[in-house]
Amino acid sequence: MKACDLAAALRAEFHNTGDLLVREITKNNVGCFFCYIDNLSDKELLEQDVIAPVAASDALFDGSPRSCEDLRELLLAVTDICQDVTLADFDEAVKIIAEGDVAFFLDGQEKFAVFSLRKFQMRSVAEPPTSTVLKGPREGFIEEIKTNTSLIRRRIKSPDLVFENLTIGRYSSTAVTLAYVCSVADGDTVELIKRKLQSVDIDGIIDSAYVANFLEERRFSLFKQIGNSEKPDVVAAKLLEGRIAVIVDGSPLVLTLPFVFLEDLQDGYDYYSGDWRATFARLFRLLGAALTVFLPAAYVALQSYHYHLLPIKFLVTLVSATSAIPFPPAVEMLFVLLLFEILNEASIRMPRYLGVSLSIVGAIVLGDTAVKAGLISSPAVLVVALSSIGVFCVPDQVGTLSVLRILFLCVSAVLGLFGIMVLLLLLASYLSTLSVYGAPYLAPYAPRIFADLKDGFMKAATADMTRRPYTVPNVTNRTRLHKEDLNDK
Repeated sequence: MKACDLAAALRAEFHNTGDLLVREITKNNVGCFFCYIDNLSDKELLEQDVIAPVAASDALFDGSPRSCEDLRELLLAVTDICQDVTLADFDEAVKIIAEGDVAFFLDGQEKFAVFSLRKFQMRSVAEPPTSTVLKGPREGFIEEIKTNTSLIRRRIKSPDLVFENLTIGRYSSTAVTLAYVCSVADGDTVELIKRKLQSVDIDGIIDSAYVANFLEERRFSLFKQIGNSEKPDVVAAKLLEGRIAVIVDGSPLVLTLPFVFLEDLQDGYDYYSGDWRATFARLFRLLGAALTVFLPAAYVALQSYHYHLLPIKFLVTLVSATSAIPFPPAVEMLFVLLLFEILNEASIRMPRYLGVSLSIVGAIVLGDTAVKAGLISSPAVLVVALSSIGVFCVPDQVGTLSVLRILFLCVSAVLGLFGIMVLLLLLASYLSTLSVYGAPYLAPYAPRIFADLKDGFMKAATADMTRRPYTVPNVTNRTRLHKEDLNDK
């Protein structure tokens, strides 16, 4: 097939899009062309070190018949830039060009010679804004999948670290990589996750959140079932525990499985600070989550049904502050909660310099004005403020804790403390039956796994954690620290 006809077929295949560049060369009545997507390949390097030597070559344009392998060898002889030249038919070449590589075709050949000169804009590796630390590594994942896999490989320099590449999305053709340590991770879990990923048939994958939806075992559950992190050191540590990571091109968030609730109470900084400091930090995060869920509900229940449980001085203060409020306690608390949620959403979506001003105006000016106008009471504002601050102690559970806060508030408005206890028991019963790829959601406390309590709410020294967590099921190699070796030294 003639090069000019094939170039026209390629343009038609891409519907004459403006960013498809076809660089045609004709010499000695022999035609060839290079085809690539603009802004995805290094145009300057391609022109100077590939196209110019090819145009000046006589061996490629002598008109003699040659096999595909001969073409490959000649192209490698002309330019040393294309060291990874492969051969592809028309359909394969279309897919490769769409991914950002360069295709070369010469008259009389049956296949394309394709190679990669990818170069596109991406941000540099920096500390992730959602996971800042005082001590420890400051590198964070970016949106480029090859960079992300290299950041993990730098921390686990072992041939047992396996990256399996998949492509998902009929139009996006998004690269997805499954990462695990084959001598540690459970093979059945790896195969199950791989089958779920391979079965996804969707137009496009834009972010790792799309993939997470397909990996959830209980899609309608309120609770988070997939772990995620922007820090390579955290993901590497989880891989060494037997977990599996899912890396999605275009997303800085790497997914990890299996996942348990305790992971969100832990932080990478816990392992770079003192053990007692990490223990207190985890307990404070748990306290913040408890304040978020139970404080507004307890306030309404005590004020509406159980005021006799309050100390007399506090009760007098509370009555004097709320006596002029026209709304019942439950309606008042719900109104303040909704007000804070609206302010929070507005501050997130506003530009950063306007978001700070909006927070100050909303929290101080609007709140103070509403109190002075007698619409809400100052204790209600204080309770909601404490609850709203506590929710950010566990930032990855903000959505779940916010919904639970509203549920407990509604139940306490009807049944008081009794309703809170009933709902809490139902919640504990549900979570104790929830598991994610064989890992109990409340492990290592329900069920009780004594070996894993060393890294629970209380953190033991790293030298004492000699076994990989039993929370992660069927890890083939449990030993991660040989203490007898340390003793010998």
